[in-house]
Amino acid sequence: MSERNITYLTDVYLITCVVDHGKGEDVVKAARGAGAGGALIHSGHGVGIRERLGLLGIAIETEKDVVQMMVGSEQAEMVANLIYATAGLDRPGAGFIYLTPLETVATYLPRDIRERLRERTA
Repeated sequence: MSERNITYLTDVYLITCVVDHGKGEDVVKAARGAGAGGALIHSGHGVGIRERLGLLGIAIETEKDVVQMMVGSEQAEMVANLIYATAGLDRPGAGFIYLTPLETVATYLPRDIRERLRERTA
């Protein structure tokens, strides 16, 4: 029978980024390149005044990718800045990003990863 332990992580941020449909994979690749782990991509539909008016007469894409990933606090700002640049969030209507501090995250970590984490903090 395998050993299972719940590991509680603290000092973790949830990065959430909303981008045009199809750009979520680019966001994940950029974040992973910066050392972030896995991510969750799900679809959303944006609704707002720009959808009705368009920006300068250009229709705004309303189908969105919502990308979420957890990172350690020491990585959060760097990963968020990289995502911001990669996704072109400095353009109107391109999307947005926000960071949420998480008080506690409960997960299962295999023994070898737990040991590596202990070595790093010792």
